[in-house]
This record gives sequence, structure tokens and C-alpha cells, in this order.
Amino acid sequence: MPQRIVAVLILISWWSAVRGAAAAQTATQPLQDQSESELVIQNDSPLPDTYPHANYEVLFHARGGVPSLHWRVEKGDLPAGMKLDDHGLLHGQPEHAGEFHFTIAVRDSSHQPAVQKEFVLRVLAALSLRWKQEAHVDGNRIDGSAAVSNATPDDIDLTFIVLAVPANGRAVAIGYQHFPLKHGTVDMELPFGETLPRGGYVVHVDAIGEVPPRNVIYRERMQTPSALQVNVGP
Repeated sequence: MPQRIVAVLILISWWSAVRGAAAAQTATQPLQDQSESELVIQNDSPLPDTYPHANYEVLFHARGGVPSLHWRVEKGDLPAGMKLDDHGLLHGQPEHAGEFHFTIAVRDSSHQPAVQKEFVLRVLAALSLRWKQEAHVDGNRIDGSAAVSNATPDDIDLTFIVLAVPANGRAVAIGYQHFPLKHGTVDMELPFGETLPRGGYVVHVDAIGEVPPRNVIYRERMQTPSALQVNVGP
């Protein structure tokens, strides 16, 4: 076979291969472009935890889409004291502890439907108070203990007061402590107890925590569901 014919056949074969590759790339390009331009919310759920009266900021991010992006709360409620700006900044100071579920939506400038994603935000109790040993009668005494925790990054100036309140309303202090509750403290036991005259007493436990540099006060309280009867003594 003459060399010229061989060269022509090689050139034709090469040109066909190039055209085939170009056609394949053209066919897949719209799918790639569509995947790369799809609007996707990138933040994970749950969001970082916080606690009441703490400054909180989270900026939502999305990949793809056509600028500019606009954000809103589609369903559910943010914690009281917080809001979501149009540019995606969630910020504020939550007022109360709780677990909050809400759906965030973002839309771009392409007039396509908004993209949505559900989020959970946990607002932890900054200062928590619970029974460690429930208040009870022991002869002519009422004794018990409470457990306190500090979930904040601050040390809390804690005042702990326990009152036994009879029917006439004249409360008797049966427990008192005042000390700095270090941040990260979990279930510190605070005992209380006192000898009391005969009668029925509802036990009230109060924990008041102050953070003077931030001008914040936390308060937790609990009480016995009914009066405890002291039947021994004068």
C-alpha cells in the first residue's frame, strides 16, 4: 500500500478519535455543570451548643447556586433572643434553655425553588440544680442534699439557700453556702439539714449564680411537692 494512502488512513483514524472524545466530553459537560452549580447547604446539624444569655453566632454556608444568596427560617422557631439575617448569620443571646428544631431555607438569584435543611440547636441550662438526696425527715430533723452544675465557660458566684417553710410562712434556713462554682463543674453535692420543731414544712431550694463581668444572673429552684411532717420534738 502506498505510503500516502497509509498516512491518510492514519490521519482519518486520528481525526475520528478526536471527534469522538470531544463529543463525549460535550455530552457529559452539562451534567457536570449542573452538579457543580446545584445549591447545597453545607452546615452540619446539630449546631454548636450554647446556654442562656451567652453571645452566639453561626454563619450558614452554601455551595453552588447563583449569587447572591438569601436565607430565612422556613419552619419552626429559633430560641427567643436570636434571629437569622438575610445573609445567613444566626446570632443573639438565647433567653431560655431547651432543644430547638427549625428548618433553614436558602435561595439564589436563579429563581429556582429554595433549598431547605433541618437543624437542631441545644441551649443547655447554664446553672442546673437537682436533688442528690431528696429532702426527708429524720427524727426531729429535715436533711437532704442537692447537686449543682455549671455548663458555662465562666466561673459563677453561687449562693445556695435552703428554707423550710411551715404553714405560718415563717421560713427557717436549713442550708446556706456561698462560693465560686467553677466552670465545667458537674453534680457538686451540697448537703443541708437542721433540727426543727414539730410541724409540716415545705422545703425550698434556691441556687442563684452571678457572673459580674457579664452582668448576668442565673437562678434555679426546686421544692418538695408537699409538706414534710416532723413529729418528734417540742
